[in-house]
Amino acid sequence: MHSATSSPSAAPAGKAMVNRFDPDSSASGLSAADRKLLDRRRTVLGDIYPLFYDRPVHIVRGFGARLWDAEGNEYLDAYNNVPAVGHANPRVAEAVRRQLTQVNTHTRYLHGGVVEYAERLLGTYPEHLGRVIFTNSGSEANDLAVTIAQWRTGAQGVVVTRNAYHGTTRLLSGLSPENGPRMSLHPWVRIVDAPDTFAHGDRAGAVFAQSVRAAAEDLRRHGLGFAALLVDTILSTDGIFPGEPGLLAEAFRATREEGGLVVADEVQPGMGRLGEHMWGFQRHTDDVDMVTCGKPLAGGLPIGTLVLPAELSDGYAREHRYFNTFGGNPVSVAAATAVLDEIEDRALLGNARKTGAHLLDRLTEIAAASPITADVRGAGLFIGVEMAGTDGAGGGRWARHVVAGLRDRRVLISAVGRSGQVLKIRPPLVFDADDADEFLHIYAEVLAEAEQQGARDE
Repeated sequence: MHSATSSPSAAPAGKAMVNRFDPDSSASGLSAADRKLLDRRRTVLGDIYPLFYDRPVHIVRGFGARLWDAEGNEYLDAYNNVPAVGHANPRVAEAVRRQLTQVNTHTRYLHGGVVEYAERLLGTYPEHLGRVIFTNSGSEANDLAVTIAQWRTGAQGVVVTRNAYHGTTRLLSGLSPENGPRMSLHPWVRIVDAPDTFAHGDRAGAVFAQSVRAAAEDLRRHGLGFAALLVDTILSTDGIFPGEPGLLAEAFRATREEGGLVVADEVQPGMGRLGEHMWGFQRHTDDVDMVTCGKPLAGGLPIGTLVLPAELSDGYAREHRYFNTFGGNPVSVAAATAVLDEIEDRALLGNARKTGAHLLDRLTEIAAASPITADVRGAGLFIGVEMAGTDGAGGGRWARHVVAGLRDRRVLISAVGRSGQVLKIRPPLVFDADDADEFLHIYAEVLAEAEQQGARDE
């Protein structure tokens, strides 16, 4: 395992290095049919929606941890968390079909389904988090959480990590540095480095906490006050830093001592993905003020949740009204209920823990002999492999080699980090031991090919 500087022919850091299709330079690798479909897509959708991979994958169906393209080729999905209980899950599909044939409306009518689901969902949280507000997406849930934090504290300032992504609303776009430097942040936002366990080791949590305190002080100095720390508890877009249990506890404690609220964004680490608990923050501490989630809750149907203490929810409700037409609709709730059933009945937390540990152990063994691999870290079925280069300047080049090589071998992952230098391995929760072994075999071959290519380039 390489632990120092960079790789040969390192490309400059920048957002262009993240796994993204460039239609103006890469379309030649597509089939004639896919080029035609791409042209039609660009005509009506434009280029605002990025596609993955140098050669986009034209998916037509899926099942479990498998996807199939328009030519019938099978892919191993080691990336998608939205279909948490697997693509085309029959239980989820039947729940949706059944509810659609009955009624689909909103929360201004009494309906038993949303109440029963809310009771079950809240049972997975610490006792002090006793209310749930339903939205249509994780973006909307984060938007509402920040709004409530600013209302409760009377302050504006929000602290986020350096490459964070929290949503697409106007409010959240200004809280998401991952969008790139051309999308400006709100003047009341302060950025801190993620708790980088690769760079700082056991000191990462303390360094992070001190950064939060310094950001809070800067916000006060500018008359903005400190309302909240908004953090993805696996630091996924920053480069995936699960750390040891308790990594985030000191920063959360510092936030509260500085007068802010802790908002845990669980869209990526939540729903049992990390193996030990249902929610990522529970690896570190139960002392959070609000928790958001979104897309994995209902296996792909639109849903978002904001979970918070009763006194905070009820206090906000006395002075404000919140209504979301599709938030908590019976069809999405039926799908979300089926997802909980699947997680419980198929013991998917245990599978995430066991299969994830196997993946992590073998990836660490492979990395030990790899001159272009800097670090392997993960929890459950959420693993990051940092390619060589502590600042990511060279690692992004290697990550692109591996992501593209795996795609050519019909295995799907992506990359994250400021320069796309960290391989992101985050499969559906149904990813099992056989899937893991297939992934590891192909990954080892692709990594070796990348290393050989690098040697030739030198």
